[in-house]
Amino acid sequence: MKSTNNTRITEFVLVGFSDVLQIQYFLFIVFLCILKISLLTHMFRIILYHFSPNLHTPMYFFLANFSILEICYLSTVIPKLLVNLLSQKKTITFYGCAAQMNCFLLLGSAECYMLAAMAYDRYNAICHPLVYNIIMKKIVCIRLVIGCWLIGATIGVLQTTLIFSLPFCSSNKINNFYCDNPPLMSLACNNTEFNQIIMLVFTFIIIIGPFVLTVVSYGNIIWTILKHHSAGMRKKVFSTCTSHLIVVFMFYGSATSMYLRPKSSYGMDEEKSLSLIYTIIAPLMNPFIYTLRNSDIKNAVKKMKLYIETKLHN
Repeated sequence: MKSTNNTRITEFVLVGFSDVLQIQYFLFIVFLCILKISLLTHMFRIILYHFSPNLHTPMYFFLANFSILEICYLSTVIPKLLVNLLSQKKTITFYGCAAQMNCFLLLGSAECYMLAAMAYDRYNAICHPLVYNIIMKKIVCIRLVIGCWLIGATIGVLQTTLIFSLPFCSSNKINNFYCDNPPLMSLACNNTEFNQIIMLVFTFIIIIGPFVLTVVSYGNIIWTILKHHSAGMRKKVFSTCTSHLIVVFMFYGSATSMYLRPKSSYGMDEEKSLSLIYTIIAPLMNPFIYTLRNSDIKNAVKKMKLYIETKLHN
């Protein structure tokens, strides 16, 4: 239902990427494939962790929890996008939009801190190997994961409450493929200066803060490797760190550009490209980057394959 100054909005229209039917069908196939590949790879990593005792270490504990986050994160945005690509009426209810935004902010915020926790774990493993098992005890890892979820839940509820307490009276068209803070704020008919300040504060809390912690951790790792390890070890660590940092910069960089842009640019088409990077592309790449070059994962896969073959022959 479209809004007027005296009518309360009960649904929003998600503009999406294109109105051309052939392009929509093509995008549907692309995003469906991305969703399937991403879900399968993340689920495989969780199953592999569960059934491989050699992977029951802090590093893989964080990776398994990271995969759980990614599965939920993808499931928040892509299913509705796929439905809208096959529908002429690309709408989402007012409360459905609020629920999607709350889940997206919760999971996105938790993911930012999970990346920082994973970097902190690697920092302790390489820079403090003698006391690593003392620093990264199981209870510490569990508390870090719970802390990531609690921070995400707090940010999600606060931001969603602030946005959906605003009156929307100019339009109900969201120039994006999901409900998010900046495009929704552009639809408000009240002064949103307070909301913009709060969004800026939250951006520093959930994006800039974890990003700095992550970069500092990897910086210390690289410095330690340069000082104390052989050329072969340096090459291996640099290769791993570089691939990890590509994901970190891609995820944090696109999110920062999205949430730190001025209000005058809200609703512009560039938002869709930025959103695409940290909502769909980064979650697709993460399992490959974090596991393909990992010898422990390869060994666990071989053992699982051997176990399955043995069971089948018996």
